[in-house]
Amino acid sequence: KIIHVAGTNGKGSVCMTLLTILSEAGCRVGLYTSPHLNSVRERFRINDSFISEEKFAELGTQIHAQLSGEKITYFEFTTALAFLWFAEENIDYAVLETGLGGRLDATNIVTPLVSVITNVSMDHEAYLGDTIAAVAGEKAGIIKQGVPVVSAVKKGQGLFEVQSVCCEKNAKLLLYGDSFSTSLSDDGLWQWTGNASLNGKQYKNLACSMKGAYQIENASLAIAVICLLQKEGLCLVDENIRQGLANVHWPGRLEYFCLSLNRNTHKSQTQKFCNGAANGISFLLDGAHNPAGVESLIQTLEKEYNYNRLIVVWGAMADKDLQKTLSCIAMIADTIILTKPEGERSAEPKLLYENVPESLRDRCSLVANVDAALCEAEKKADEDDLILIAGSLYLVGEARKILVGELVQ
Repeated sequence: KIIHVAGTNGKGSVCMTLLTILSEAGCRVGLYTSPHLNSVRERFRINDSFISEEKFAELGTQIHAQLSGEKITYFEFTTALAFLWFAEENIDYAVLETGLGGRLDATNIVTPLVSVITNVSMDHEAYLGDTIAAVAGEKAGIIKQGVPVVSAVKKGQGLFEVQSVCCEKNAKLLLYGDSFSTSLSDDGLWQWTGNASLNGKQYKNLACSMKGAYQIENASLAIAVICLLQKEGLCLVDENIRQGLANVHWPGRLEYFCLSLNRNTHKSQTQKFCNGAANGISFLLDGAHNPAGVESLIQTLEKEYNYNRLIVVWGAMADKDLQKTLSCIAMIADTIILTKPEGERSAEPKLLYENVPESLRDRCSLVANVDAALCEAEKKADEDDLILIAGSLYLVGEARKILVGELVQ
């Protein structure tokens, strides 16, 4: 029983929310996501457990033997490995995140119970097209005959494309703001309301553990999926949803923590957390890498975080929209440290610098590698400042490993 998730931003958050809620309901749930922060094993998990090194090696060897020398892509390999593991483990549900687009994605061989398209904005233009309509058409490629679609695609060409494919495939479209909606309470909690297609369900006094107002949208998509699964026999109580939302943890996505600082070396003490910024440095890690993601990040910084100065460590892939993303982030940064995470697709700091508006370049410094960039940021930071690390999940993964260690042991 599969839930298939595509979209430009928020895919991983929706997937992790579904995993957490279904786990709360006592289900055995497989989750396949990408990319990973440090270890490829992060892409594969069942409930709270990542795939073991031994099982990864065993299934990898099996795939290699089956290929008999034939070549496949890295993502095709990891997708095959996920399917093999999930089948072997006899899970109740598999939650699958597309890697890129949807229509030609390796995950798109499945017929799910529900398809999800979170939203559509410009990203991966070299592969998906240079218009919203083209990108939406690729995302809509996951829609299957008669399979309901849950989406938060906004008005315009993106929505038109999704609606057209749903009509062609006789797939019911359940849209955020139409088939289901959310409303905020004065106490900061929120409620979710579904129409008749979702059994007229209503869930009150909800709270997301993940920061960012947009996470309410992501969580609402997950709840709509849960309502559809209930029609297919899923048994859960309201508290499973409430507790699941409160327990979601998605590392590297608006992940906030404080580390104590050794003032003699200007180096944070790794894996030593503080309850607040007192006697330490505050860090915020986020994978925002496209214009829509950066816009959401900036809105969250303005509404939900208090700090004196914003010190940004930024690295990005060379194929991203560097000009738009850097123009936005440089506007709000007091200092921006441009660096290069490992990987052949990573942009050189000099290229990043050239995409910063000339009037803001005096805020920039260029640092060759991530470790040195973190050292410089820590030297500049006072206890009431915030160090933001963003621009690429590859950068976030490398920085997170330096600061707090590996996610998967």
